[in-house]
Amino acid sequence: SWCSGAVGMMGKSWGGFNCLQVAALRPPALKAIITVCSTVDRFADDIHYKGGCLLNDNFAWGSQMLSFSSRLPDPMLVGERWREMWLERLNAEPFLSATWLGHQTRDDYWKHGSVCEDYSAIKAAVLSFGGWADNYMNTVAHLVENLDAPVKGIVGPWVHQYPHEATPAPQIGFLQEAIRWWDHWLKDLPTGVENDPAYRVWMQESARPSRTRTHRPGRWVAEQNWPTSRVTREVWHLGQSGDLAREADDICVTVSSPLDCGFGTGFYFPMSGDVPQMPGDQRDDDARSACFDSAPLEADLDLLGACEVKLELSSDQPQAQIILRLCEVHPDGASTRLTYGVLNLCHRHSHETPSDLPINKPFTIRLRLDQFAVRVKAGMRLRLAISSAYWPFIWPIPQSAKLTLKAGEMSLPVHRGAQADEWQFEPAEGAAPWQYDELRAPSYSSRVTCDQSTGEIALLIENDEGLRRDQQHGLQSGSRSCLKRSITGNDPLSATAESHWTQELSRQDWSVRTETHAKMWSSADTFHLTASIKAYEGNTLIFNKEFSHDLAREFG
Repeated sequence: SWCSGAVGMMGKSWGGFNCLQVAALRPPALKAIITVCSTVDRFADDIHYKGGCLLNDNFAWGSQMLSFSSRLPDPMLVGERWREMWLERLNAEPFLSATWLGHQTRDDYWKHGSVCEDYSAIKAAVLSFGGWADNYMNTVAHLVENLDAPVKGIVGPWVHQYPHEATPAPQIGFLQEAIRWWDHWLKDLPTGVENDPAYRVWMQESARPSRTRTHRPGRWVAEQNWPTSRVTREVWHLGQSGDLAREADDICVTVSSPLDCGFGTGFYFPMSGDVPQMPGDQRDDDARSACFDSAPLEADLDLLGACEVKLELSSDQPQAQIILRLCEVHPDGASTRLTYGVLNLCHRHSHETPSDLPINKPFTIRLRLDQFAVRVKAGMRLRLAISSAYWPFIWPIPQSAKLTLKAGEMSLPVHRGAQADEWQFEPAEGAAPWQYDELRAPSYSSRVTCDQSTGEIALLIENDEGLRRDQQHGLQSGSRSCLKRSITGNDPLSATAESHWTQELSRQDWSVRTETHAKMWSSADTFHLTASIKAYEGNTLIFNKEFSHDLAREFG
């Protein structure tokens, strides 16, 4: 009588992936899930590859996991076996960046965890959350559009965090929404969630570019169904003079970006709006791109959904990348990125079976940019910026390509709806914060350096999360990291990524730490990765492990 046997699952990021993957297995007891900041497509829309391009976060995330997984079990919990268990863990630990880099196309490794392979497999009710400042913003719309099971989606202005504590504000009463969901689907109580709109999103207001953002003005839009009849398509054409116009035009525009185009991009999945992880002013990247601008808008323009771009182009190399950014240009020239998309052009037909490009022969691509919701104010211009490089966001191809645009059009998802909030959430609530003593204050720095003697341009990120002592059990824990991504001149084979992580744990006179290092570089036909784990008890080295991987490059 105390348990109905109905089960629910909830998680964020990988925990959210797991909810979807388990739901696709259809265990009879699983009645509902809540998935936050997750993906339906492990290859095309995750932290490893995007549009068939290798994301630098594949290396960064694998390096971070190398460090995170090196931490030991707490002796207070596991007793005298802690050292034996720790060494067993360290011996078994893989370098995941190399594992993921061993799957450069959409093979069974990625299909296995991608619920988009068969949306109909999911029968449990799904509540999906996402954030416009996160790079998993596409998932919510995909689920709402494709699931046959009961599904609701909510997207706010947030980074990669839970909606009751994420920035940018406003936060919402996520826990109250979760209770409504569980009470209905697990307890059969009348909470009304089944009548909620299918898709609720934060329609962001125009904003100046900023690397940090703690609040994003806007309003809640509620769509009873998705797709919605309140979104219609408006087609703009690329003009020879660099304009976006309503009439088609034949063009001949060269795209051959310097390799340092992309330093304005920000993090793939920002974790906080308080530190500089957001896309910055796009003017520097715009200057390295072919840009097509509209006239100043005569009225406010609400955009909700995915921008779709069709291009006819040619390439002078068998391999090439293309990056599209839709920006909002302010009267003083400041450029705010609204949405973007990237494509390894060898993947133009398929992520499973890529193929080389025909040299100097025209071909056509269609690229859907990421989901977004924004009101572009009257007086602003829209800019479609097209580049052939996007370092340090994606890894460059072995030989820089020159692209020639022959024709192009952009289809905008124009939303026409109410001008005020169409939904109200309960205010954010949460548990009392973790109680700790701060022994070393956290610090964060992100800077771009240019060595004018060598031509090296580098992004350097140093993050000290501080040292803290738990007030309940006394464990002291700290973490520090340094990440460098560099490229020299216009040499794509000079691209290098490096990381160094330190994890430290102590209690009274006992202390341990791990040091992990990793590096990635490439030749024309091979990716090279090295890494190491060193574990210390006190100041004594008790474990050392080295990794070295050479992996053939496949179409990029």
